Amino acid sequence: MPTYATAEDYLDYTGKSGPADIERRLARASERIDEMLANAIYETDAQGLALDAEERDAMARATCAQAAWTLAVGDEHGTASAFKDVSMGSVRLSRVESKDGSAPRYAQDAVSILLRAGFLIAVMTW
Repeated sequence: MPTYATAEDYLDYTGKSGPADIERRLARASERIDEMLANAIYETDAQGLALDAEERDAMARATCAQAAWTLAVGDEHGTASAFKDVSMGSVRLSRVESKDGSAPRYAQDAVSILLRAGFLIAVMTW
């Protein structure tokens, strides 16, 4: 599976150097982006990267947005964000309330970038 962004892309996108393990985090973020691109149709090179420069740029920016979001929320794997309250003594967990009962898995900025690039179809619920 390709990694859609580099440490240099992350610096360009966020204006900040990533942590020491930024390459690993970008690889993990690429997995999330790959999930969102599962039904997208685009031409790729031998490494699985988009041939079109604009598509490739959108994928890199979305990957950086996903990595930055996971760093900001401190939840790389999307597990801790499922709970709004956690206690250890007498164990008490409260799930995050959402429309479908699940915790967010994708950075909203990453979703927006992929939507604007035409990779995703917007479904509006009012």
